[in-house]
Amino acid sequence: MFKIILETIKKTTVYITPNFPTLQTRRYKFKLFGIFNIVALYSFFVALVVITLLALTPLKDIIFILENEKLVEQTDRIQELEEKINLLTFELESISSTNKRLKYAMILAGTDSLDSTSAIYDSLRRFNKKKMVNEGSIFASITNLIKSLFNEGDSLTKQFFIRPTTGIVLNKFNADKGHLGIDYAVKEGTPVVASSGGLVIFAGYTAKDGYSLIIKHDNDYMTVYKHCDQLLKNEREYINQGDIVAFSGNTGYNTTGAHLHFEIWKNNKQIDPIEILIN
Repeated sequence: MFKIILETIKKTTVYITPNFPTLQTRRYKFKLFGIFNIVALYSFFVALVVITLLALTPLKDIIFILENEKLVEQTDRIQELEEKINLLTFELESISSTNKRLKYAMILAGTDSLDSTSAIYDSLRRFNKKKMVNEGSIFASITNLIKSLFNEGDSLTKQFFIRPTTGIVLNKFNADKGHLGIDYAVKEGTPVVASSGGLVIFAGYTAKDGYSLIIKHDNDYMTVYKHCDQLLKNEREYINQGDIVAFSGNTGYNTTGAHLHFEIWKNNKQIDPIEILIN
């Protein structure tokens, strides 16, 4: 069947009659197979010329200039996306590490005993609770005076807290609205002091609270300092009451202006700092 069709195509002829304004009309006869050959040869010749021009002349740069610009733009876009992905990956790893440290800090804040194999045990063994206040500082004198006023049992074991910074209280404690501390209205760079002596269990940056510091104290107390501009103390470092631990700031997205957010916790439960702060 195929051979019959092929033979028919070979024998098929095409007549072309030009419409010239002459008195005599002449027709031209072509075989269909021959027309196919002519078209194929013409296409091959055109392709050969185009390839030669593209290979040996700068014509290809002119023809593909738009395509090249798009390719360059796409390449730059891909590199930009790769950089953003790497940055996001680094930030996610940083957030994950910070969250782990915060979780560990909260666990550490809720216990009085530590395993001797823990990473901070060596620091704990070197800590002398009776020397948390520097006897040569003005805070030592105030500490001894206030402790003497509590004349009940061993006065050296009494726990009290001082104001962490200057300024007025802008927002008070309101657990019902989720405000678990008090806000001091202070300028950026105002010194922030330790409300009481203890161990720094967290010092770092979080997206929500900015540069923050958490200190564990005796008798299951814990203080939190948020939105600082700069931290002066590191984790696993013991500090005395009144030591400057940071400078106030306006860091973290959960802030609307320069201030210090201060919290006091007791047995992992928040309490109103105003009730126990010593003026």
